[in-house]
Amino acid sequence: MTGPPEPLRILLVNSMLSGGGTDDQCVKLAQGLHELGQDVRIAGPDGQEFSRVIRALDLPFFATPANGSKLGFITRAAKLARRERIQIIHGHHGRDLWRTVFVAKLSGVKPKILVTRHMAKSPSSWFTRRFLPGQCDAIIAVSDFVAKVLREGVYEPDSPEPERRVRPPMLAGHSKIHVIRGGIDTKRFHPLDAGAQRREWGLEPGHFAFGMAGSYDLPSGKGQREFLQAAARVHAQIPQARFLIIGRGNMEGILRADIERLGLAGKAWLTPYCHDMCAGMNAIDCLVHFQVGTEAFGLVLLEAFACGKPVIASALDGIPEAFAVANFGKLIKPESIDELVAAMRDQVGRAPLSPAEQSALHRKVEEHYSVLAFGERMLKFYRQMMAGQLEK
Repeated sequence: MTGPPEPLRILLVNSMLSGGGTDDQCVKLAQGLHELGQDVRIAGPDGQEFSRVIRALDLPFFATPANGSKLGFITRAAKLARRERIQIIHGHHGRDLWRTVFVAKLSGVKPKILVTRHMAKSPSSWFTRRFLPGQCDAIIAVSDFVAKVLREGVYEPDSPEPERRVRPPMLAGHSKIHVIRGGIDTKRFHPLDAGAQRREWGLEPGHFAFGMAGSYDLPSGKGQREFLQAAARVHAQIPQARFLIIGRGNMEGILRADIERLGLAGKAWLTPYCHDMCAGMNAIDCLVHFQVGTEAFGLVLLEAFACGKPVIASALDGIPEAFAVANFGKLIKPESIDELVAAMRDQVGRAPLSPAEQSALHRKVEEHYSVLAFGERMLKFYRQMMAGQLEK
């Protein structure tokens, strides 16, 4: 009688760990694999935002110097891979595509090499699009849309956003592209009473709070300026509506000026940086995700759904795939402020879910998009790859 398979020895390569969705998903993958009993560790710089998260989760971490050189990072990670006889080396950031390959090659232990593309565009370098696939065993796309970009390219020449106009495909290795979606911490994101958070944010009984969650960096943020334009129109007809921008970024001055110019002082505001996003998500009544740039998938939608909240989101790039998980709220035409206004007005008139309905929605998200479910998907893929059983 055979026992369970031996744990795989896996090294996740991440030379940033400074914050953002890619780092979050790298750490969640390590967390899921660790819970499944795999020998997984992350190699990355110490002293960063997510290196502290890794330590808090008590995950195996190989710390590299915070300001180390590219060559120093590669050689140190390669020595680790050789010492631990790593079987799989998995890179995440765009800047780590070739680092992952070089770490594997220099290790001398011939591990399987794979990279995840967390962005809704192919690498910008022609050299990388042409030659990277030949050095990898697999390329993971985090959504069907990302896979489409990598295989076929996506062209929107009339888009107001330059990054969406031309997204060329990879020039080789299309059979190595596989879709594996990520996950969220459903133990953390669940329905709860967020009355204290609402009071802290200045929300009163009777207020209906729309919230945008995410960074707001130049040049366009994630559509926060357009959100404020819609807010001014909605508030003119629905005085109890409030509009929260939850996040951080270098557009703070611009957004505050927009709030004043649009007559939204006291009606819309930027919250202090929220360290407890579960409480923050529960404090709002509806998440607005009016993305104007590119979007690989949209895990923030799943966080809202897991808390029993409706979502109004742009039907852009990979967002519809995330919205389809619960289909609760409204998908609208990208860049249409008119449709955003109409959807927000309609949502105010809808009754919130009952506690039982919220719990059912949470379970629906948890079944397929928990950290553990994410780890299970990737572990199954790893084992198929090790056995040479990947579908072409």
